[in-house]
Amino acid sequence: MGDIGQFLPMILIFVVAYFFMIRPQMKRQKDEKKFSAELKRGDRVITKSGLHGKVVDLNDKDSSCILETMAGKLKFDRSAISMEMSKKLTAPEKK
Repeated sequence: MGDIGQFLPMILIFVVAYFFMIRPQMKRQKDEKKFSAELKRGDRVITKSGLHGKVVDLNDKDSSCILETMAGKLKFDRSAISMEMSKKLTAPEKK
């Protein structure tokens, strides 16, 4: 029984780290993967670098998309599109 008591704090630290750090990160990665898979033509998005644009074309071969901006058309990797900022852009306004 004394041996378990020595390892209990270490086990507790691992459990806390899992629920507060590892699990939320895994959920966020899953949500971002789902978001990039559900991306469709006509969606207004923001890249992680802050570029605003509209999705014109999607390429499944190399997982890229073409965005139309005020400066022209640019090709981006789907992972470069920010999920959080794009959701804020398309969210309906509250009255």
